[in-house]
Amino acid sequence: MHKSRAFPVLPILVAVNLFWLGLNIRNNAVGTIFMPFLVERFAPPELLNTALGAMRTAGLVIAMLVQPAAGLLSDRSTSRFGRRRPFLAVGVALDVLLLIWIATAGSYWSLLAAVMLIQVSSNISHGALQSLIPDLIPEEQRGAASAVKAIFELLPVVLLGITIAPMVGAGQFGWAVFTTAAALVAILLLTLATVHERPLTNPANAPLAPDLLRVLGMIGAILVGAAFGLAAGGLVFAFLWLAVTPILGSATARLAGIAVGGAAAMLVAVIGGSWSGVRLTLGKVTQDVTSFRWWVANRLMFLAAITSIQGFAPYFLMYSFKVSSEQAVAMTGQLFTLVGIFTLLSALPAGWLSDRWGQKRLTAISGVLAGFGAGIILFTIYQPNLTTLYMAGAVLGVATGLFVTINWALGTRLVPAEESGQWLGVSNLAGAGAGMIGSGLGGPLADTLNAAAPGLGYFAIFASYTLLFFCSAACLAGISRRL
Repeated sequence: MHKSRAFPVLPILVAVNLFWLGLNIRNNAVGTIFMPFLVERFAPPELLNTALGAMRTAGLVIAMLVQPAAGLLSDRSTSRFGRRRPFLAVGVALDVLLLIWIATAGSYWSLLAAVMLIQVSSNISHGALQSLIPDLIPEEQRGAASAVKAIFELLPVVLLGITIAPMVGAGQFGWAVFTTAAALVAILLLTLATVHERPLTNPANAPLAPDLLRVLGMIGAILVGAAFGLAAGGLVFAFLWLAVTPILGSATARLAGIAVGGAAAMLVAVIGGSWSGVRLTLGKVTQDVTSFRWWVANRLMFLAAITSIQGFAPYFLMYSFKVSSEQAVAMTGQLFTLVGIFTLLSALPAGWLSDRWGQKRLTAISGVLAGFGAGIILFTIYQPNLTTLYMAGAVLGVATGLFVTINWALGTRLVPAEESGQWLGVSNLAGAGAGMIGSGLGGPLADTLNAAAPGLGYFAIFASYTLLFFCSAACLAGISRRL
């Protein structure tokens, strides 16, 4: 953006990034609070995690399709209101209607339909929003713009913990949904009033088909990864069944096979999905991008673990601390507030620390720290203790702040500058694919093992997420460059 006469630099950076605050308030409220709370109402207790995992997976498939498509269409928009702002407005208008649907859903299937449709509406605005910084901010100011963006992405975790989650915990679900919608609309209006776009006069004439095929390639990559993961999990299960049955008996061998096989399935699905995603979306050029493939695997492993912990937290708290769904949501809000505070505190000095220690090393440290944080949670499954849980939250917050600040910067240094958009588009595989793998495989694993031995399912999936964190750090050994 050319410097505006009406606004000095900092207000412009805030205006361009402001909608990230609204977008993440909406996403975190729906995905972390509303969905687990309502699924608990509609799904059988023995299938809670499976039902939530299936809903998250279905929504993320929609996100992977709509978000890049909306970005491509906004690139070509010739609206007199600008290329991106009309998409933000349409997305929010649909969001409000679908939030009303979510608030009044009377069954699991009605909620599933609403969640899938809100993924369409939310990603209409998300796909266009991603281009505001490159559209309107000079290159020399984009580092500062990205820092403001990171703050607005992290701040909702704290805000929801002290507003939306307590409302739901107090039995005021309707007011919680209304507050989410009102905040989203207010932030949209501020964005429309302060962000000034010039209409596009010369739209691109290149065909859309190749770019849309790359989107389908990313979804295909997740399916390929899941297939590899399930095959690997099946082999591990069979091996343990045969090896452990003569020693500990058939029942114990079955549980061990499911637990270890599930962890193996997640790990192989991540590696298979990330590597096949690079191949399907970038083609033959991947023969020379080993470092980039390991970066995608690192990103997918970390995000699969952290987003799944976030998603299953209410059900884990209900089991471990023997509380109601309302109380679990309130506790989740308190925990996420703590996580958010430590995330922000660690994100602020992360750039300075990476200059001293290197982005690769600091990203590895974030994975190790997150692994220890997730490991601490394991102690609270059978011996619930809020102090221990909050300690785990603080460690996970520090690790997440380091990761979200440094990992993306590391990735941008591994791609050719002239093709960065195409290469970094593969990161959508890590964002949406993470939830699909972590929740889609983790939900059924948790329910199957919980049915056999209460709490064993939560122990198995959190142990799997701990393993994913440590493996995310190990992946960085595959990045050959010194960064």
